[in-house]
Amino acid sequence: MKIGIIGAGNIARSIAYAINGLGDGYEAYAVASRDLQKAEVFAKEHCVKRAYGSYEEMVQDENVDLVYIATPHSHHFEHMKLCLQYRKPMLCEKAFTMNAAQAREILAEAEKKKVFLTEAIWTRYMPSRKMINNLIQEGIIGTLHSLQANLGYPMAHLDRMKKLELAGGALLDLSVYPLNFASMVLGNDIERIEGNCQKLPTGADCQDSIVLFYKDGKMAQLYSTMMSATNRLGVIYGEKGYIEITNINNCEKISVFDNEHVCVREIEVPRQINGYEYELIACREALEQGALECPHMPHSETIRIMEWMDELRKQWNIVFPGE
Repeated sequence: MKIGIIGAGNIARSIAYAINGLGDGYEAYAVASRDLQKAEVFAKEHCVKRAYGSYEEMVQDENVDLVYIATPHSHHFEHMKLCLQYRKPMLCEKAFTMNAAQAREILAEAEKKKVFLTEAIWTRYMPSRKMINNLIQEGIIGTLHSLQANLGYPMAHLDRMKKLELAGGALLDLSVYPLNFASMVLGNDIERIEGNCQKLPTGADCQDSIVLFYKDGKMAQLYSTMMSATNRLGVIYGEKGYIEITNINNCEKISVFDNEHVCVREIEVPRQINGYEYELIACREALEQGALECPHMPHSETIRIMEWMDELRKQWNIVFPGE
């Protein structure tokens, strides 16, 4: 599978590293940037075969089997439309779009044109997801009642984080992970979602506190910040104990505790290239099967998470330019 990357930033570097680490059957074939020199430097540093100074030129390359969209949130919709124009299968970085309306429109168009498209929320594809689900189904902590999850990194200095014109803010870049964590564990049948945030002078949210209230009485308490590093811990609480996930953004360890806070089981996750390889493997499998979406992150799930974030931005009075 020959993979072309739109964008030449940090995420693009991680994707190229994963592709090269996968080896046979995967090729870091092309990279495109609005700056040809930047693309050429990227290609040389990351063993990418072709460099393009135009996104359109790259997606016109008939050898590209899958396009990874690694540009800011504000540009995902535009770049997915470009790929659809040339019927190129896509893996688009989270957050999928700026809002749910964009997500519904682009996914409907992809389905109409029968073009594969999925969201690159890497935690959905990792083996740790199944490992956590297996523990819950085994009943090791009994009936679930609630969960907590947090994610934070000192990122407020980055333009893509603080500028509303780039759909910046902690919500689309960081809170999207705790929200997906809650969705993967407790599902989506919520009664309501409530949240509060602190904002930067630019108007972008920099710290978020979110609560999901489920119809069956469960709760999810979520927190994210771009101001500092957090412990990135996820905890699932049940009647017989709790499960701790070390680093919800890229699970390092799963620990099970009983009601006396004694660790009764500890599970190490499989060694990985860098974690991005799982979504690439899933895309290849889906394409080989002729599927239009990945079962790991169905289109309906992408839309649901975008709807949750839309509701939170409505509560916080945050509107992105162009909406």
